[in-house]
Amino acid sequence: MSGAIARMETIIASALNVLAVVSSAVVVGLMAFLVIARYVLEISVVGLHELIMLAAVMLYMVGAVIASRKREHLTVDWVASQITDPRRKAWHDLLIAVLTVVITIFFIIWAYYMFTWGMKRPQTTPAFQIPLWVPQLAIGLAAVGCFCYGLRDILSALKRLRQG
Repeated sequence: MSGAIARMETIIASALNVLAVVSSAVVVGLMAFLVIARYVLEISVVGLHELIMLAAVMLYMVGAVIASRKREHLTVDWVASQITDPRRKAWHDLLIAVLTVVITIFFIIWAYYMFTWGMKRPQTTPAFQIPLWVPQLAIGLAAVGCFCYGLRDILSALKRLRQG
């Protein structure tokens, strides 16, 4: 079973990394094109800001999930470095994981309400008519992803506490 979980984790990590690289490239590429078009070619390209915004939201949300996957969220290095006892370290990690899960529950609820409101009262971007639920979906998926990694961290901390 753990082999299947490790493979799934590798696939998810690879997908997140690809999404991060692609959305970074899109943000940088479109911003560079926007600057060149506006200041070198002296033309205005309608709708680029919408596409940049979509890619930036995706990049930000994927970054949050990657940080959660790597356990690089809600940490204070000084406090963590002061804890040398493995049991206290497990308690510290459990506290961080519980806080993460509680916060992400609020984000999941907020994203759900935001998404359903967007479906009831559909709004779109001005130039390309992209539904606003597209970036909202990225927020919801990030919340669910961070929640799942928070649950993983809770289980890991509890396992270490049981092992003594």
